[in-house]
Amino acid sequence: MSRKPNSKIFTTLAAGGIVALALSHAVEAQDSQRVRIRGAIESLSGDQLVVKTREGSDATITLKAGWKVGGIRKASVEDIKPGDFVGVASLPKGNGPDGAIEVLIFPASMKGTGEGNRPWDAQPNSQMTNATVSNAVKSVEGHTITLTYQGKEKTITIADATPIVTLAPATKDDLKTGAGVIVTGEKAADGSISASQVAVGLNGITPPM
Repeated sequence: MSRKPNSKIFTTLAAGGIVALALSHAVEAQDSQRVRIRGAIESLSGDQLVVKTREGSDATITLKAGWKVGGIRKASVEDIKPGDFVGVASLPKGNGPDGAIEVLIFPASMKGTGEGNRPWDAQPNSQMTNATVSNAVKSVEGHTITLTYQGKEKTITIADATPIVTLAPATKDDLKTGAGVIVTGEKAADGSISASQVAVGLNGITPPM
C-alpha cells in the first residue's frame, strides 16, 4: 500500500484523541472549546462550510485563513502489517480482547502521533489507542492485532465489517455536497465554530472516526 506523507492536519485528527484526534475535550481557552463535527457536507460557500451532522442538525463552520483539506480513503485488514502505526477505536468485550470499531492506518511519516490509550467518543465506553502493531494474525474468528504503546500491550479483534481507512491527499474540489467529513474546530462562547482543517472521505466513504 502506498503511503505518502500528508499534511499535519491529521496530527490533530489522530492524536487524541483521532483525530484531536486529539481532539481533546479540554477547553482551549476561557472563550473557546475544542469540538469534533462529523457528518455530510450541505454546502461550501467561500469560507463558510455547512455540515449536516450525524445527530441531524446543521453546523455552520467558518474556515480560517489558510485552511487545509486532507483525504480519508478505504483500506483493509490485509494492509495492516507488523510495525505499522495505527489508531484503533475499540470497545471492551467481557473478559476477551477489545473489539475494534474503526481502524486508521497512519502513513509511516506520522508514526508516533498521539501514542497512547484514551477515552473516545465514537460510542459510549469506547477508547482510542494509537500504537504500533507488534503482531497481526488471521484466526478462525477473524483478525487479531496486538498493539504496543508506552511500554504496554493491548490485543484487539477486528471483525470483517470493521471500517478500516488510511490518509490520502485531497483538495478543496473533494468537498462536494454529500461528502462525508470530520472537522476539528473551536467553539466560541457565542456558539460560533471555526476550523483550520477538514478531513473528507474519498470515493464515497464516510470517515469512521
